This record gives sequence, structure tokens and C-alpha cells, in this order.
Amino acid sequence: MTHEDKGHYAGKHPGKPIDKTISIKITSLAENNNLPCAAAHKAARDLGVSPSDIGIQTDLMEYRISQCQLGLFGYSPEKKKIDPNIEVSKALFTALDKASSDGKISCSQCWEIADTLKIKRLDLGSACEKINLRIKPCQLGAF
Repeated sequence: MTHEDKGHYAGKHPGKPIDKTISIKITSLAENNNLPCAAAHKAARDLGVSPSDIGIQTDLMEYRISQCQLGLFGYSPEKKKIDPNIEVSKALFTALDKASSDGKISCSQCWEIADTLKIKRLDLGSACEKINLRIKPCQLGAF
């Protein structure tokens, strides 16, 4: 959702009810109506639900997801946390090229590649930006 959509996230999920258990967990991990990506994934693990379920409930509560672990959104003041000077190794480029399709790669695929190559998720996000590879969809449904 864009900046103009702030405060209207629930509109992405018409008719979807708020889950009390998930909303209590989100509230306990959020700060100033912002739920960091890492906290959202922790909530999913703790509750045994999908990250998407946490993302939907976060939207329904009109909270924002912040501090994307790939560095794509939710940081201040720059909004992104991308290193434009990142060096993309041949192994990383090959893994990204193999996993991508039509100039896109999913967030979950990025996490798998980062784990496999033992690199930071932020570095992987920076590498995708550097080679103009769009990360979509987000596991939490932010994009």
C-alpha cells in the first residue's frame, strides 16, 4: 500500500474479522502502531500461523509493518535500508537469477537464498535492488 493508503489497510480485506488471539499478540509486540517485520514473523511462529495471517490481522488493526528484514521499507528517515555499494557475488547473482522470473522474486525465496548462502537478509535486499530485481510478494502481504 502506498503512503496515501495509510490508515486504510483494513480495506484490503473486506469482511475479514479480527482474530482476538492474533491481535493481542500483535499489540504486545508493536510500538506506536508499528509492527516490525521480525516481530511479525516471531508472532507467526509463536502462534503457529502463517506470516500472511499476521499481515492480514496487522492490516485489520490499521497498524503498519515496519523494518522490513530485506531493507525495503519501514525505516527512518530514508524509508529503505539499502546499501547501493553492495558487491553482488557470482554465486548470489546466479542464485537470484535461477530463482527469479520476469524480473521478480518472492520474499520467501530471498530468505531461502540468504540462509543458503549465509548472508544477511539486508544484504540480499540490497543485491536485489542493485540488479533491479523486484521482490514480490511479501510474506506479510505488505506488497
